[in-house]
Amino acid sequence: MPNKVPFVNYPRQYRQLKQEFDGVFEEVMSGGDFILRSHLEAFEKNIAAFVGTRHAIGVNTGTDALYLSAHALGFGSGDEVITVAHTFASTVGAIVQCGAIPVLIDVRDDFNIDVGQIEAAITPKTKGIIPVHLNGHACEMDKIMQISKKYGLKVIEDAAQALGASFKGRRCGSFGDTAIFSFYPAKMLGTAGDGGMVCTNDDRLARKLRAFRDNGRVENVEVIECFGWCTRLDNLHAALLDMKFCYFDKWVERRREIARMYDDGLAGIESLMPHPNSNGDYFDVYQNYVIRCKERADLVAHLRKSGVEVLISWATPLHKQKALGLSHFNLPMTECISAEVVSLPIYPELTDEEVEFVIDAVKKFFI
Repeated sequence: MPNKVPFVNYPRQYRQLKQEFDGVFEEVMSGGDFILRSHLEAFEKNIAAFVGTRHAIGVNTGTDALYLSAHALGFGSGDEVITVAHTFASTVGAIVQCGAIPVLIDVRDDFNIDVGQIEAAITPKTKGIIPVHLNGHACEMDKIMQISKKYGLKVIEDAAQALGASFKGRRCGSFGDTAIFSFYPAKMLGTAGDGGMVCTNDDRLARKLRAFRDNGRVENVEVIECFGWCTRLDNLHAALLDMKFCYFDKWVERRREIARMYDDGLAGIESLMPHPNSNGDYFDVYQNYVIRCKERADLVAHLRKSGVEVLISWATPLHKQKALGLSHFNLPMTECISAEVVSLPIYPELTDEEVEFVIDAVKKFFI
């Protein structure tokens, strides 16, 4: 049956902001400014100010943001970099693509890296840590930064799902040597295609990242400072994102409101593990609202039959993907979570009636 509540609804957002979308398209196209122009510069400044870093460098994707960060920080052959398997492939891919070795540790029941396991995974070859702020919920960055300082490690924050989230009053993306964000359409701030950003407080790293994204060029197109890539956030996407960014705080509050409705509506279902609750140290932005159910296949089939589109991220964790050669890692919590997680629809354009429809559909499964 057609989805009564789709997992995302891009057309609805366009209809709500049609005048703004069309105005941005007209402005960029009529001006002919497409690559590394003023709209990108303005958006970079706005993101840097929001996150709390000196620099923000727009690139083609969140994946490229990870790859360029790993190269800029010098991860290379024989180096070990600690991260998790409960994440998108690009997190680990960034380590592998620069010749380094991924060292995977487990997550906790909030889906983020188990900080208590990090020190045991450190060896003389360890060069860095990539914590992943999953679902719009921050990792324990104070402890991670303490460990990184103790052992002289570099930190890349994978904040692809956490723009606007904070830990102890400080925004995700402002802790590490670099941090990356994704503007994939389904993200909280998404464009009409792909887009990414690297944030840093390090002037030297920022210059290197700007060179990497544009074939080694920074200010003078005739001067090549290094070999690089062609991975720029184009001006049209930057302009669309900057327009949408004006609504971002409002959208985050709506996501938090929907999350509270889910929390209240699904409370008390014994066979359902609700989305993790946060204490006062965390400000969650709810990129995803994730529940856990041991009868996941049946629940998903029921919800889809009822007209609720849901997502599973990720049914097969990275260390169980046969082609990746990571099967030697023992990650029991990751495997447990991967077998149980279901993401419910959560985006600002959802109506209260649609949220109640989802809640009712989930409840009916357990009656």
